Amino acid sequence: MPTTLVELKHVTKRFVKELDLAAKMAKRIGVSVRREIVHAVDQVDLQIQKGEIFGLVGESGCGKSTLGRIVAGLLQPSEGSVWFDGREISGLKRREAKETALKTQMIFQDPFSSLNPRMRVREIIGEAPRVHRIVERAELDNYLDGLLLRCGLDPIYKERYPHQFSGGQRQRIAIVRALAVKPEFLVCDEVVSALDVSIQAQILNLFMDLRRDLGLTSMFISHNLEVVEHVSDKVAIMYLGRIVEQAETEELFDLPLHPYTQALLKEIPSLEKRQMDFMPIQGEVPSPLEPPSGCHFHPRCPKPGDPCRIERPVLRELRPNHFVACHNPHGMR
Repeated sequence: MPTTLVELKHVTKRFVKELDLAAKMAKRIGVSVRREIVHAVDQVDLQIQKGEIFGLVGESGCGKSTLGRIVAGLLQPSEGSVWFDGREISGLKRREAKETALKTQMIFQDPFSSLNPRMRVREIIGEAPRVHRIVERAELDNYLDGLLLRCGLDPIYKERYPHQFSGGQRQRIAIVRALAVKPEFLVCDEVVSALDVSIQAQILNLFMDLRRDLGLTSMFISHNLEVVEHVSDKVAIMYLGRIVEQAETEELFDLPLHPYTQALLKEIPSLEKRQMDFMPIQGEVPSPLEPPSGCHFHPRCPKPGDPCRIERPVLRELRPNHFVACHNPHGMR
């Protein structure tokens, strides 16, 4: 039986912008102003099993990067809980929390901005294992050389600065930095979106090799469905802070049940669709400041019903390991 490594229970994240001095003064004289609340993540439940690559897909602004940062421990949820290897992270003692934090590492979209330009690669990737005593100081150089070789980089590169590398090489350095503390779980946030297509394939193959050789578990966040289909074992589709569909990759791409997922998959270019006119999903993504009532997708749905406008759909299992949050999933096909 698969073992759950990461679990989210009813995770919600709201960003609140309080009234500044000018707004408070305006409110005193009768101007209608109020604090702004961004509903970035809305009661998300999911499980990631040990050894799998879990894909998270959605349009820009849907909250997937925020969810990734919560999983990585960079943001605290407003509500709900994050569990790692069967233990709730917020309930851990200081030492246990520190050890758990090291087991989860995040790789960011832009490797140039996430690497310190004033530090050599040796310092960038060697600082954490040295400080946390992952390896002895005398063994550090050999340890770093091995990691660089594993990720397709010449060990001599560790004497260079980030600006001396291409985008693909910088992303490999970011991967080495994450691997340097021997993590069990990687959160990969749009790690190939800023790279050329040929380099994307190399980085994706590297992730597949790392999963095979090191047994790593990963959350792979992307807006690119083709990339997610290539690397992921399971996929969750996110819309305006909510998970609307989740299934094993082959199942979701062969039989999408949510209208949003169906619309996304229709727009993937392929040889079979050469004569097809591609049309974007109708309407605009609603503002997370004032999300729609009921189902968040109903203003853009081709056939919304009355329950869709009023009642929030629950994520339910309609097929084995295939979960959908829709009031009428079969009728939408």
